[in-house]
Amino acid sequence: MFAGRPIIGLVGGIGSGKSFVASLFGEAGCLVIDSDLQVKAAYERDDVKEVLRSWWADEVFHPDGTVDRVAVARIVFRNEAQRRRLEDLLHPLVGQMRDRAMEEAAGNPAIKAYIWDTPLLVETGLAGRCDVLVFVDAPLRQREGRVAAERGWKAGELREREKLQLPLDKKRKMANYIVRNTAGAGEVRSQVRELLSRILAGFSDGKVSECPQRAD
Repeated sequence: MFAGRPIIGLVGGIGSGKSFVASLFGEAGCLVIDSDLQVKAAYERDDVKEVLRSWWADEVFHPDGTVDRVAVARIVFRNEAQRRRLEDLLHPLVGQMRDRAMEEAAGNPAIKAYIWDTPLLVETGLAGRCDVLVFVDAPLRQREGRVAAERGWKAGELREREKLQLPLDKKRKMANYIVRNTAGAGEVRSQVRELLSRILAGFSDGKVSECPQRAD
């Protein structure tokens, strides 16, 4: 809980649509904290650019001086040591931005809950700070189609990246609820609104943390 409101963490596979589900929680009156946007902001900092240039020179920069995140990803997904030092650089900055966003929203009575849309929520230990975990579910074929269309990923790239993460079956078991992102936007929106009502009702009577429910 933060300022009397639950922190809801989203987990799920790559391409499952966590950011889409987060946006629907936002429509319903929640504050969405998008770690990917915060990482993007961190990459725009001069001090971060200076460190990256000291590590990888011009290899990870566009001609205009902005960070080439695709090039960074190619490096860190091949080398665990490189990935860890990048995380050590970025995660504290992202954490500061996340906490600042929640503090700024604390006095806003219209905010119903905080939504943490963080790609490695479990792997970075942030799941332990959440009051509720929601697993966003979508079949592999659908997820592969999304990342191919939206990110230009080649066949097999999604599976290779997920090998570096906690298996999805374990994330599913950790979750209190499941949202199935397999139908149209209207159906998913209905799931999210019903789920938010259940979560808020559970926290109002103190039952959610004692007896997690699943949306199965």
